[in-house]
Formats: sequence, C-alpha cells, structure tokens
Amino acid sequence: MTEAADTETVERFIPAPPEAIFALLADPSRHHDIDGSGSVGAAKAGAQRLKLGDTFGMSMKLGIPYSMVNEVIDFEDNRRIAWQSHSPGLMGKIAGGRIWRYDLEPVDGGTRVRETWDISQEKVTKVLLRAGKVHQHTRESMEKTLENIEKLLASS
Repeated sequence: MTEAADTETVERFIPAPPEAIFALLADPSRHHDIDGSGSVGAAKAGAQRLKLGDTFGMSMKLGIPYSMVNEVIDFEDNRRIAWQSHSPGLMGKIAGGRIWRYDLEPVDGGTRVRETWDISQEKVTKVLLRAGKVHQHTRESMEKTLENIEKLLASS
C-alpha cells in the first residue's frame, strides 16, 4: 500500500486564535470534550499542559474499556503538536504506534486546523487499521473533533 493509505487528514477553518485552540489540544483533561469518536475517556491522574517529551495516559472505550499511553513527539507552541499512542505494558509491544498530529495556521479571522492520523509506525495492528471502513470512520471522527473544538470555543 502507499504511504497515503497510512494517513488520513482533515482540515477546518475555526474562527478562533491558534492560542485558544492549542490550549485545548495541549490539555489532556480536555481531550474527552473535543473527541469526535466517542472513544476518549478521562485523562489519567497528573495530566498537565503538555510539552515535548511528555507522556500522558488516557482511559478509552471502544466496545470495551482500555488504556493508552501517549508521548508528545512534536511540539511548537501554538502551532503544532503530535503524540504517538500505544498500549501500556506488554501489549504496547504489539499494539500501537499511531500518531495524532494537529497543525495550526493563523489566517484572517481565525485558524486553519489540520488534524492527521498516521499509522505508518503502527505495529502489527496496522493491517487491521487499513482494512474495511476504518479510514472512513476515522475521517468522520476527526471532522467531528474539529467541529467540537469550534463549538467549544464559540461558547466560551
């Protein structure tokens, strides 16, 4: 498969400054509020504003509850943040590696927000993630996430 099959990207103009959007993205305790998939639960204890190299845990649920550990692998304050997710413990050796990236570009009247889901570094589950309607479901969830960010900021 091509590299394009390993990524899904959506973008949206949000009429808010990059700093306000970034504040939501860099706060794991707010990820449940913006999640468009319905699978993100609460941030694990100790979650704080993220910076490069930080790790944070999230409670998740997709049919059954599970946990993920995320490491911030790219960071430019108010412009870009990315984290790589994997399962904790031994399961992390076989499940995980996907990257969630947000790029923020200031434009007249707001910010162009680009969210990318990248499974190029995913471990053995990559084959499963390429199958069926996973890309379409992920794309729809990402579109909903960006919509949720806009709604949250509009109501602030």
